[in-house]
Order: sequence, then C-alpha cells, then structure tokens
Amino acid sequence: MDEITSIDVGRAAIRMAISETRQDEQETRQMLLRRGIYSVAVDFGGEFIPSVKKIIERAVVAAQRQGLVPANHVGEGAVAGAARGALEQVVGKAVGLNVGGKIGIARHGEHLCVAIYLGVGMLNLNEVAVGLAHRSLPLDAAQASRV
Repeated sequence: MDEITSIDVGRAAIRMAISETRQDEQETRQMLLRRGIYSVAVDFGGEFIPSVKKIIERAVVAAQRQGLVPANHVGEGAVAGAARGALEQVVGKAVGLNVGGKIGIARHGEHLCVAIYLGVGMLNLNEVAVGLAHRSLPLDAAQASRV
C-alpha cells in the first residue's frame, strides 16, 4: 500500500462530504477504513451566519464521537480550526443566504482534513460550494496504535 499523504486525506474528507445517502456514507467510510483512513460525516442546514457556530460544533462532536480526535483542547482545536478554514472558503457565496450540506472529516496519522460541501439557496437560484482545510495533529500513545 502506498504512503497516505495529506492529499489523500483531503480526498477522503471530500468523499465523505459528497456522500448522498447514509448507506453511501457508510460504504465510503468502510472503504476508507480499509486504507487506514478514519472518517465521519454530518449534515447541517440553515441561515449561513447563525449556522457557522453550529457547523463547527457539529464537526468537533462528530470527530470526537468517532474517535478521530481526543476529547481535549488539542483535538477540538484542530477540528474547529480546519472547519473554520473550510468555511472561510465558501463564505463569499453563502453569507446572508440559506445553506444545507454535509461536513466530511477524515484522519490518517497526523493528517486531519475537514471538507464542507453545501448548497446555497435563495428562491430557486441555487449555488454549490466546497471548502477544504487541513491540520496536523500529533498522535498520543493511545491513538498511535489506532489512527
């Protein structure tokens, strides 16, 4: 198996974010796990500006629940920072409008990526946007054997 790089982890996060159904999400997750990439996805929706905090919180909680990051300030900060970085890439299209989409999070070793895939809507005028961010997160002894 080839070495998994940050680019591969970014692709994995995007794959999770663009999964269409729960079944598709689970199949993608299992396929990534076979490569040693841990992942999770979570849906979101609402008016963009008030939703930013909830989007970041949902990303952090999902990553912690699935064991992608430890439940401490280092793990939380890495996910929150990457989620915020991904959101910064779509803010120009989304500000002031309603959005709905999915957050994809992937981790392998010290690489953590968060992808945001969203539809931006106003009446019947819809736009689509994708944001992606990467963070490096050190492994602790317990995680080193798993992630």
